[in-house]
Amino acid sequence: MARVQQDSSSIPQSMNNAFNGDSVSYRQVFEQLKRVVPHAEVLMITSLPRAGLQIAQPARVPELILKTYAKQFNTEDRLTWQAILTQTTVRGADCWPAGEFEQSAFFRDMLEPLGLKHAVAVPLKEPVFEGYAGALVVFRSADEPDFTTEELSILTGVAGLMDEWSEKTRATHRATTCRDEHRWSVRPAVRQYVFNNKLDSLLPGFEDGQLDPHMREQLLSHARQRLGQMNGQPFTSDRVLFPDTRGDLMSFRVGVYRDYPALGGGPVLFFCLQPDFCEWSSLRPNDFQADEELSRLIPAMRFMQEQFRRCPRLTEIAKVVHLSPFHFHRRFTELLGITPKHYMLECQIHQTKIDMMGGQKELVDIARTCGFAHQSHFTSRFKQATGLTPTRWRRLTRRANEEAAATQGN
Repeated sequence: MARVQQDSSSIPQSMNNAFNGDSVSYRQVFEQLKRVVPHAEVLMITSLPRAGLQIAQPARVPELILKTYAKQFNTEDRLTWQAILTQTTVRGADCWPAGEFEQSAFFRDMLEPLGLKHAVAVPLKEPVFEGYAGALVVFRSADEPDFTTEELSILTGVAGLMDEWSEKTRATHRATTCRDEHRWSVRPAVRQYVFNNKLDSLLPGFEDGQLDPHMREQLLSHARQRLGQMNGQPFTSDRVLFPDTRGDLMSFRVGVYRDYPALGGGPVLFFCLQPDFCEWSSLRPNDFQADEELSRLIPAMRFMQEQFRRCPRLTEIAKVVHLSPFHFHRRFTELLGITPKHYMLECQIHQTKIDMMGGQKELVDIARTCGFAHQSHFTSRFKQATGLTPTRWRRLTRRANEEAAATQGN
C-alpha cells in the first residue's frame, strides 16, 4: 500500500495558486489538477450522515459512473474506504488481494466499460461535513501509464490543500448563516461509527475516549440488537436518539447493510451523528455539484432556516424546489438522512437555545416567537428533541459554561 507523506514542496506553484483568491471554485481546482497530474477522470467522494458514500464533485461526471455508483458501487468502493481507514494514499491494486483488482465488480462493471484502469485514492479529512471523511479519487485509462511516486506525492499535497480550503469555506459559511452559533454540548470529532456483525469497530474514533461513555455503551447495545435481527432487506435506516451522561440527547442516523463488500463483506451497521443546525446551515448547492438532485434540495433547507417561525407546510416547502410534496419528502429523507419535519424542528430548537441562553425572554415568549403553538407544546417538543425540559437544559448549560470559564481562568 503506497504510504505517501504530504510534501508541500512537491506541489507545483500553479496548483497552489488555484487555491488562492476570493473566488476559488472546484472547477478551477480540477482544471489545474488535470494539468499537473494528467488523468482521465477525477471524483471527490465523501461519506455522509445518512450512511455510506456519495460522489460530490466535479460538476460533470459520466452518467454511467454517477448512476451505477449511487445504486451499487458505493458499497463496492474498497478503494475510497481504504484511503479513509488508513489515512494514506492508495492504489486500486493495493486494495484487493494480489491480482484481484481487475476481477472485482468495482473494476469490471464500473471502470472497464469506460476504459479506465489505473486508480488512486487520497484521503480527505472533511470534504463536506465535519466529522465525515472522504477521498480524492483519480483514474487513468488503459492507454495511459500508472501513476508515478512523484505524482502520488503531488496528489497527496493537493488533498491537503483541499482540506484547508474546505475548512476555511465551512467557517466562512457558518459565520454568514449562523452568527449566533453556540456549542451546547461537546460533539466528538468523529461523527461516524461502523460495526461488522462481530461488533468490531471498523473506523477509528470509537475506542479513543472521545465518545461519552454512557452513549458508547448504548451504541454497542443497539448494534448488537440490530445486527442480531437482520430482516433480509439490502438496506434499512432510521433515526435513533441516545442520551449522554447528563441526559442530553444526540440524534443518529442508523443504517444497516445486509452486505457491504467495501468493508469486508457481510452485515455492516453505521451510526451517523447528525449535523447540528450550524453544520446544516453551512451546506451549499455547490457542495454536491455532481448530483443535481441532491443540490436542488439544499435551497429548501435554506427556506426552512429562514421561515421556521411561521411553520410553513410541506406543500410550500416542496414548491421552493419545484417538486411534489410526496417526492420532495421521500428524496429529502433518502438523500440527506433527515426528514423535513425533523429539520424544521432542528431550526426551531436551535433558536430557542439562543433565546434561553440570552436570559432576557420568558419561555412563553420564546415558544411563541419560535413557531410553537404554546408553551406546553414547546416544552414537549424540546424534551423530545433534547431529552431535557427547557428549564433543566438552561440550568445545566449555564452551569457547564460557568465551569468551563472558571477552568479557562485558572
